[in-house]
Amino acid sequence: MSIVTVVGNPRPGSRTHGVAVRAAAAVARRIGDGKAPEVVDLAALAPLLFAPETAPEVRAALDLVAGADVLVVASPTYKATYTGLLKAFLDRLPGGALASAVALPLLVMGDAKHSLAVEVHFRPLLVELGATVPTPGLALLESQIPDLDAVLDPWADRVGPQVASALGERASA
Repeated sequence: MSIVTVVGNPRPGSRTHGVAVRAAAAVARRIGDGKAPEVVDLAALAPLLFAPETAPEVRAALDLVAGADVLVVASPTYKATYTGLLKAFLDRLPGGALASAVALPLLVMGDAKHSLAVEVHFRPLLVELGATVPTPGLALLESQIPDLDAVLDPWADRVGPQVASALGERASA
């Protein structure tokens, strides 16, 4: 099983990166996967994403994402939605490229007024690419980061069985 985290924050070492990696690890534990999830940090690929030809590093990241069984796709909330950097990366995937993936959208936001963005804007993007999104996305307030386990543990307890079920349905299809 492969679990991949995609981080759409343009800043290296961002809070979004830390939250996403911990969220993916929490889900991995709930579904019985002991390996550390792989990470595609788009901050490192940003200078290459807008080149006319697809750079080998971008191609490798796209292939990793398209081949994932479970994707945790994370972004800070900019202007009530995910970042343009994340959109630019995902736009390089052909339609249906995530058909083999169970995806979990995660937005880190400064204000609760943006909490619907994860369902209204982010989920449809992942579904359009073919992913199964079996659970509500996680809308995490920046103010919750200092006590992240208090948010991630109940979230992972809730979504873990749904992810496992979706993976089982894909395997039997």
